[in-house]
Amino acid sequence: MATMKALVKTAKGVGHVELQDKPVPVIRGGDEVLIAVKAAGICGTDIHILHDEFPYWPPVILGHEFSGEIVEVGPQVTGFKVGDRVIGEPHTRACGKCYLCRTGNRQICPEKRSPGWGIDGAFAKFIVMPEVLLHRIPEGMSYDEAAVVEPAANVFQDVLLRTRVDPGDVVVVLGPGPIGLMAAMCARLGGAKAVIVAGTNRDEELRLPTARKLGFDQAINVQQQDLPALVTQLSGGRGADLVVEASGAEPAINQAVQLIRKQGRIAVIGMTGKPQIAFKWDAAIFRDCRIDFHISTAFECWDRTLAMAASGQLNLKALISHREPLEKWKTVFEDVEAQRGLKAILIP
Repeated sequence: MATMKALVKTAKGVGHVELQDKPVPVIRGGDEVLIAVKAAGICGTDIHILHDEFPYWPPVILGHEFSGEIVEVGPQVTGFKVGDRVIGEPHTRACGKCYLCRTGNRQICPEKRSPGWGIDGAFAKFIVMPEVLLHRIPEGMSYDEAAVVEPAANVFQDVLLRTRVDPGDVVVVLGPGPIGLMAAMCARLGGAKAVIVAGTNRDEELRLPTARKLGFDQAINVQQQDLPALVTQLSGGRGADLVVEASGAEPAINQAVQLIRKQGRIAVIGMTGKPQIAFKWDAAIFRDCRIDFHISTAFECWDRTLAMAASGQLNLKALISHREPLEKWKTVFEDVEAQRGLKAILIP
């Protein structure tokens, strides 16, 4: 039996991640394809699984952000062929029968078991995916950039398709990590007149400078600059129209309520990794604001994100800080967790 190196969460608990030899997966359903993984991105979810802070079913190969080339197709596959360059939505094993699936929301089906936590994922040489979840990589887009489309599609959906940006909005993004920087780019795409990217002292080395290189002049350190005063100035005293919470930090989550205008919108993307936090509930009530929680991706955002990335309007390449072989996973994980990196790509 052919084998491959794979990064496996072997058991429940903190740690228990190691490289192992695993069997090369085989196509079992007629509608499946076998993909040779060319690039796989490290997600915050992978870090949470390492620390036992996200649901998962071990032993399981980690990784759900990937790009690759089809090397084998099942007999019922009609829309793709060997040699096609693809990415895949991580919505495997959705039941197709529940009210969520039947209303077009398979991404939050309770039976879903996505690659990387529910079933074997992409931190390996090969992965099997059903045809229905595949998208072609546009000509001219690298495998590395394509591997970053999954998190970008999340942000595109959250900021532009669900919570929305209106032309002329003042937008604040709390947390200048990869998700926050993607959110800032999406806010600019949506026509915001001002986008403030807010970080802290530990973001000064890499994240805030990257925001400035991406053209966000209002990329500020909240430990050195008065964020509420800046929002007041740029909004004419009204408050931000939209706050994107991308940090998952309790102080920032509560500051979102302070910064938003009455009847403004808060897009919640950052995960805390904690069972609960203290939140200023009544303050949010008096703001009369809308708070949208988000997880995963629906079909529409994928092709839109691919188109925006292929055109250069979403600069995903600028967010890639690491490109290393799978064998160096531990060092790269440590760099990402310590904020010494943005989007990190592992090459199986």
